[in-house]
Amino acid sequence: MKARDGLQTAFGHVGRMASLGWDVLRATPRRPFQVRETIQQAWFFASVTILPTALVAIPFGAVIAMQLGSLTQQIGAQSFTGAASALAILQQASPLITALLVAGAGGSAVCADIGARTIREEIDAMEVLGVSPVQRLIVPRVIGAVGVSLLLNGMVSVVGVLGGYFFNVVLQGGTPGAYLASFNALAQLPDLWISEIKALLYGFVAGVVAAYRGLHPAGGPKGVGDAVNQAVVITFLLLFLINLLLTGIYLQLVPPKGL
Repeated sequence: MKARDGLQTAFGHVGRMASLGWDVLRATPRRPFQVRETIQQAWFFASVTILPTALVAIPFGAVIAMQLGSLTQQIGAQSFTGAASALAILQQASPLITALLVAGAGGSAVCADIGARTIREEIDAMEVLGVSPVQRLIVPRVIGAVGVSLLLNGMVSVVGVLGGYFFNVVLQGGTPGAYLASFNALAQLPDLWISEIKALLYGFVAGVVAAYRGLHPAGGPKGVGDAVNQAVVITFLLLFLINLLLTGIYLQLVPPKGL
């Protein structure tokens, strides 16, 4: 009975999060659009994530390049190091790094802010006054998370590929021409599109989950703290699940580019 009740509760939370996401999509084009609030939230997300994201992207790209460089040397395929590392960074590592930092740094702050407003009954007061909390508070934060995720994803892709190039060429003695030639031969434009689509969805999920947990804390400051932790964990789980689904669909629909 307890297991069944827990499963029903989990599915109930998923359904309410999906409903909140749909409400955000419907409220986004409505007027008045909170331009100033959206810009402030986007700037906040950028200010707390841009430096950690750049610092994480460099060693991440280096680790991928060195690991793949060592593997390709063992099987005698050093000329494919650039393509393998760059595609791994572009399709998988870049959107995930971006989303994890957006959710961990920005999403947790959003959850804490909305949770504090909820326990102070500000959300209830807005609803009594006829002001939509979704349109006034949540939409700007979700748009800010999505916009910053898209921009940071591009930055992580560039930094990761450059870091991989540097460590492969300098530390492992790779050939610069072979690294770039294999990347140009195997990479294609859909690889960039799927990376940006992942970043968009990840940013949206991070914003919606943070807002949902902020709207439903257990009560009191401790409840808000627990909601922040839960928001981060739930977001991470959803991101990896979405990444698995999108990667499978992409590999089935987009044929690989041959040499």
